[in-house]
Amino acid sequence: MFQHPSQELVHILSLWGYPTMLLLMTLEGPVVTIIAAFLASIGYFNVFAVFGLSVAGDVIGDVVLYSIGYFGGQKILPKVEKLLKVNQSTVDKLKQKFHENSGRIIFYVKSTTGLSYITFITAGTLKMRLSKFVKFSILGGLVWSSMLVAVGYFFGYAADRISEYIKYAGYIIFAAAVIFFVGLGWYKKRQAREILE
Repeated sequence: MFQHPSQELVHILSLWGYPTMLLLMTLEGPVVTIIAAFLASIGYFNVFAVFGLSVAGDVIGDVVLYSIGYFGGQKILPKVEKLLKVNQSTVDKLKQKFHENSGRIIFYVKSTTGLSYITFITAGTLKMRLSKFVKFSILGGLVWSSMLVAVGYFFGYAADRISEYIKYAGYIIFAAAVIFFVGLGWYKKRQAREILE
C-alpha cells in the first residue's frame, strides 16, 4: 500500500512543487500533468491546483510558440519545418484551415501529435488575433487537461487501492499506463490526419 507523505513533506512539495510543476507543464504538459495528477491521488498535491496549473502551463507554452511565429514572421517557418520535420504540404494545409476557421483549428490541434508546435507558430506568422488565439487555446486546454488529470488521478487511485490486495499491482498499473499511452498516440495521429483532410 502507498504510504501517504508526512505533513512536512506536503509543505515542501506545496512550496516548491507547484512552481516547478508549472514550468515543467509549460515545457511538456501531458506527461507532467499525468504524473502530477497521479501524485495528487495519493496526497502529494491538490488535484484542482494540478488541473489549474496544467491549463495555465499549456496556454503559456502555446503563447510562446505563437510569439515565435509572430515575431519571426514567414521566414521562420522553413526553419521550423526543418527542425520539426514537417513537410511543406502540411504547412500549406494548415494555412488553408486557418483561413477557413482559425479558432477551430487551434481548439482541435490540442488533441493531435506533432502538429501543436507548427500550428501555433503558424498562427503567429499569420498574425491571428492574440485574444482569439488565447481564447481557443484555453478552451482546448480545459478539455485536454481535464482528460489528462482524470487519467493520472485514476491510475494513482487504482494503484493505491489495488496494491492492498495484489502483490504485483505496480506492474499491472504500469502496463495499463503503457497501453493507454500507445492508444492515445494512435488516436492523436489519426486525429491529426483527419484535421488536415
